[in-house]
Amino acid sequence: MTAMSDVTVLLLTFFMLTSTFVQKEPVQVTTPKSVSEIKIPETNILQILVEPNGKMFMSLDNQGDRMNVLQNVGAEYGVEFTTEEILSFKLLPCFGVPVKDMKAFLNLKPDVQDQALKGKVKGITAGIPCDSVNNEIKVWVKQARSVNPDLRIAIKAAADTPYPIIHQLMSSLQDIRENRYNLITTLKNIKEDE
Repeated sequence: MTAMSDVTVLLLTFFMLTSTFVQKEPVQVTTPKSVSEIKIPETNILQILVEPNGKMFMSLDNQGDRMNVLQNVGAEYGVEFTTEEILSFKLLPCFGVPVKDMKAFLNLKPDVQDQALKGKVKGITAGIPCDSVNNEIKVWVKQARSVNPDLRIAIKAAADTPYPIIHQLMSSLQDIRENRYNLITTLKNIKEDE
């Protein structure tokens, strides 16, 4: 029995130390199924999350990159962020509000920030704009690429997201000469007789 408990503790320790934690996302999306088995790398990822209604959110896996990107985007829009706001942004696993609302968003408590990303806080619009009038997603991606040229772009969209929304995002990426990106999907099971 002693040997069995030792093995159990060793296995438990191994899995705890080697596992990676899933980042908190503002919305849960059901990705489309595909047969591709290409894995997306663990580091240097810029992920764009797209809701079926068109709201877009972003995440960067490197905290240092996040701080620099926020400062660059702020400089482009003429918004200066305080040290506390930059540190708050550094700790965000995912973000998605227009630049005009970013200062108000960063001054909220973390649990209220989660509600704001779901569109439940008055005065803060959820989602990074990506339309013909206000296309902030291009600015965020361009600044993220300038901070870290090795970033891989990954798009995670819900299976029921309308095509025009995805087309608008892809066109925005093409406008800034970003023609290589991964689409995150769920592995599809194929029956042997097919």
